Amino acid sequence: MIHVGENSWNLRIFITDLALEKTMRVRGDQHIGGIMLQLVDPENPKDWSDHALWWPARNVWLSRTKLTLDQCGVQADSLLHFTPMHKILRVQLPDLRYLDSRVDYSVKTFSAVVNLCKQLDIRYPEELSLCKPLEAEHLKRNFAQVPHQKRVPIAEPDGTTYLQPAADTNSFVPISTSFHGEGGSTGSLDKPSAPGSFFCAPLSPHNHRARSPVRTVSPFPGTWKQSQLGYATYDSSSSSLGDFQENLASSPPTPCADVRALQLRPKSLVEKARLNVGWLDSSLSIMEQGIREYDTLCLRFKYFTFFDLNPKCDQVRINQLYEQAKWSVLNEELDCTEEESLMFAALQFQVNHHVDHTPQGAAVDSGIETSSQENDNEDEIDSALKELQITLEGPDYGGDSRNITRIPELSDYLRYLKPQRFTLRGYKRYYFTYRDLHLHLFKNAEDSRRVAPAISINLKGCEVTPDVNLSQGKYAIRLEVSPDGGHGINSEVWVRCENEQQYAKWMAACRLAAKGRSLADSSYESEVDSILSLLQMQRPAHGVHVNIDPRSVEAVDYLSPKIIRKLSNKAVQRILEAHANVRELNALDSKLKYIQAWRSLPDFGVSLFIIKFDGHRKEELLGVAHNRIMRMDLSSGDHIKTWRYNTMKAWNVNWNIKCMMIQFEDENVVFSCHSADCKVVHEFIGGYIFMSMRSKDTNQTLNEELFHKLTGGWS
Repeated sequence: MIHVGENSWNLRIFITDLALEKTMRVRGDQHIGGIMLQLVDPENPKDWSDHALWWPARNVWLSRTKLTLDQCGVQADSLLHFTPMHKILRVQLPDLRYLDSRVDYSVKTFSAVVNLCKQLDIRYPEELSLCKPLEAEHLKRNFAQVPHQKRVPIAEPDGTTYLQPAADTNSFVPISTSFHGEGGSTGSLDKPSAPGSFFCAPLSPHNHRARSPVRTVSPFPGTWKQSQLGYATYDSSSSSLGDFQENLASSPPTPCADVRALQLRPKSLVEKARLNVGWLDSSLSIMEQGIREYDTLCLRFKYFTFFDLNPKCDQVRINQLYEQAKWSVLNEELDCTEEESLMFAALQFQVNHHVDHTPQGAAVDSGIETSSQENDNEDEIDSALKELQITLEGPDYGGDSRNITRIPELSDYLRYLKPQRFTLRGYKRYYFTYRDLHLHLFKNAEDSRRVAPAISINLKGCEVTPDVNLSQGKYAIRLEVSPDGGHGINSEVWVRCENEQQYAKWMAACRLAAKGRSLADSSYESEVDSILSLLQMQRPAHGVHVNIDPRSVEAVDYLSPKIIRKLSNKAVQRILEAHANVRELNALDSKLKYIQAWRSLPDFGVSLFIIKFDGHRKEELLGVAHNRIMRMDLSSGDHIKTWRYNTMKAWNVNWNIKCMMIQFEDENVVFSCHSADCKVVHEFIGGYIFMSMRSKDTNQTLNEELFHKLTGGWS
């Protein structure tokens, strides 16, 4: 009889590549790395370097090889999988094409996205993330109303089973004895155990059925090939990286009918808020979030701050960004006027039908600022330096030519309205002057030289919304300002201009003021030209001969259903008339113009969430943008209050009650999120703060540690 030590026991390990379960005699003080070495047969020439231990019951990778079994909590009743870390993930790109890509399932999702974007030749991968595909029923109720389902065994095609995480877990899976019946402590795992599950939109049934390999996919870039179903793969017979990138830099005019039918069209602000439920947790691995091999995830731009959008080296990035913008317009995720919709349709038509493609590396003049996107921190620093210079040298009120620090002014007669409920009061004409980020209103021009203004408005940090309707001759600017230029309850002000020239000058001034920049800023003139250019593209070109057969144009490919219903049988003709304004642009210019117009839409860049503030029973909207969060009315979308990130001191999550608290300089804001887990809101805010800290330095490396510190929710 062989005596076995009391502290040794049998451990079951399933080797997925061999479909073989192996039982090993182990001790609790053995290291994970040593266990893996014992699994490898030295006589087997197979390369096992990409393999690691996965613990299905705990839903974690045992990636820290220096830890012992006792430290990880592995005991005799545990079953581990010895499986490859890199697996095939089916990725839907922003242009709705599918790509089977070899992705590391063991690293944090953020790192997986970085590596994926490197394969796809997309710069600044921190702006993108992976999300789960949603279906129409996911928009019908809030995340908080989704019942928590029990974990059930899921069978793989090879006969192995594992415990499926609770219905679409995309973050913290509870590690507790009551959850799966296993004992042991968590020890020093990568993450502390979190109370409660973090659920998200349930994985669609069709998302799991394709887990078996449908084709052999080469992990190396090759020629792009697309199948009838819209799936794409690599052709291993070709090693042309150039072909691969070229195909990513242009997309088919329309996706296949099946993919098009899966597109969601939110019908209300509530449904738009529910679109954000599917984002993966950037701080956990893909495997830990319920995703298995051959599952489908969507790669999308998540943070709407597009740094250094450069036509010379960003053709893939520009094309995919254009495609995401296009589908957000066609699916009515953003509201557009009739003129704006026709302008988008015309630019899209030009992209689809332009035969001359700008060669890679060619310079283009698109009218969009592509050199870099200034962040708010830089704006405020520049503004502070200019103000300090003026303070030291003195402003020029008398026209002294020796004073080179004189800040230019705007002055003109405009119409003013402060909207109030239960009143019929209309616009009133005032003489406006704008200087030093302040708007001053006088009864007439003479008063501006001798009396105090009737109304003064501080525009620093204001919210600027265009309200333009060319067919009605309406050129209005909606301003939301707070009493002290950044804090307090917003008050709304409407300014109406007489013509588009006047509108462009004042709108450009207001947009710069919102960033804390005066008319002396070098970008003012280019901002004016950009606004005029967009307005010009929205004007119908009557009397222009269109040499295109209307029967070859399908309106449904270029306009949203709402606009098609409005235009009826005139839709195609209106598209072709609008196309006359942009027919001289090449394909790349057209995409950049499309992105520029998309970024100018009133609702652009605001991610919505349904929340309840602490002590309130009524649901409200929270809008998260690149430089602020906004309390909004759930039915109308009106902004009630704005908090800017530069006044934020800290933001925290109470995981026990799923509640988020944000500390500002003058108050604390506490709320619970109903349309998604509070971790999603937390990550949006931390992510935008990370984006604002990026530098124009070309040698800057991506600081993943800082990203996780700002978005992880544990520090």
